[in-house]
Amino acid sequence: GALDALHRYGTGITGSRFLNGTLDLHVELEHELAEWLGTEAALVFTTGHQTNVGTLGTILGPADTVVVDSGDHASILDGCILSRAKVRAFRHNRLDRLERTLEKAAADGGGVLVVVDGVFSTEGDVAPLPEIAERCERFGARLMVDEAHALGVLGPRGAGASELLGVEERVDLRMATFSKALASCGGVIAGPAEVIEFLRIQSRPFIFTASAVPAAVGATLSAVRICRSPEGRELFARVLGNARYLHSALSDLGFQVGKPTRLRDGTEIVTPVVPIVVGDEFKALFLWRALYERGVYVNLMVHPAVPPAGALLRTSVMATHDHPTLDKAIAIFAQAKRQHEQEHGSLPGPK
Repeated sequence: GALDALHRYGTGITGSRFLNGTLDLHVELEHELAEWLGTEAALVFTTGHQTNVGTLGTILGPADTVVVDSGDHASILDGCILSRAKVRAFRHNRLDRLERTLEKAAADGGGVLVVVDGVFSTEGDVAPLPEIAERCERFGARLMVDEAHALGVLGPRGAGASELLGVEERVDLRMATFSKALASCGGVIAGPAEVIEFLRIQSRPFIFTASAVPAAVGATLSAVRICRSPEGRELFARVLGNARYLHSALSDLGFQVGKPTRLRDGTEIVTPVVPIVVGDEFKALFLWRALYERGVYVNLMVHPAVPPAGALLRTSVMATHDHPTLDKAIAIFAQAKRQHEQEHGSLPGPK
């Protein structure tokens, strides 16, 4: 774990992965991540943001077109900008808009890459990956999925939305961060060995950044091994159960929460990202403060993290939350809502 790595290797490595900054610990983590994700190879970056920037900024060029969901994480857009590829965005999770965008992208000439979040970081909904993969295949586009909020949560192995939806073999590249379910810091890109090797020797953000510190790598490796053990399956079930519990309770209180994602087999998935939609930024700030003062912390999401007039409070549950803890938080949500509506007016209700 983190402590063992710290004692063995020290606090830092003082070099990039490309030079003196690769330890056997980094290589071991890459091998285990590739096995877990079912890919040929994997490459570990220092942060999640750097992973997207370093991947997209390297594999794309000015002659290419990259198609992104409007709800994609900012690091995806930053990587696209760095690449100087033509960027075409489609409305969030709208397959008809994706299809039209792919038609235009095909006419651009050059390669086409579609990049989507597996679980979207503010809405908490799951991308319709089977339908997206089908359209990518039809139009000859590659597909990359950001599994930041899905790894260690979704799928029988916890390998993310691609596993849950049965499209692992149809996704070309899969990215994930270590700062969510794995409780560490860093990022990984996984896929074909030749692509990973190309990134290893060409990605400037990979080459010119100090490597992930031993404690973070050691902590991540331990977390991956827990996820791949029988305990991991128990944790996946527990965190999803807690998400459903909180989602249902907040809806019953009259909050507008994100809708569950309905899968092809009719089952509904509520991810650990449970948003409360407010809309007005000032109302969102007042509600956030009322919760904070009572001892509940949520993330306040305002523009540019969300569209204008799309302010929301993002709640996140963990597998280690128990029902008494969640019940205490739910009671505080009820108190804060009453105070807010008395002082600042009504909030959006369930849809």
